[in-house]
Amino acid sequence: MRKLCLLFGILSITFIIASFNSRYIGNPTAKDILTNNKDADIFMLNGIIYSNSEDIEWVKERELTLGEKVGEIKKQTKESGEFENYTATKLPVGTLIYELVEKGDIYIAIVDNKEIRYLGLREG
Repeated sequence: MRKLCLLFGILSITFIIASFNSRYIGNPTAKDILTNNKDADIFMLNGIIYSNSEDIEWVKERELTLGEKVGEIKKQTKESGEFENYTATKLPVGTLIYELVEKGDIYIAIVDNKEIRYLGLREG
């Protein structure tokens, strides 16, 4: 009987730990975003998806200082399976991407001399 209770206890703990691990979702992927919105304006940098944030009030109102260039868009696609760093859905190939002096989850893309703010999509 003791062995049965011990086995039940071990199985219960294993189940609880497994259920906690299954709740981890991770950062959104291009597939996650494009599945829900085929017209999303996103790009990938350092494995993180950044989304056009021109309609997010707090991002629009924030004072930002352009920092160093971090790269440029190398590929444009709406196919999530083809996404890798410096791939975008709408930004044209050759678009320059800049970090901010303030550092954080906002990057700036320059298109036709206009700054477009993109916010990193991170879980939690």
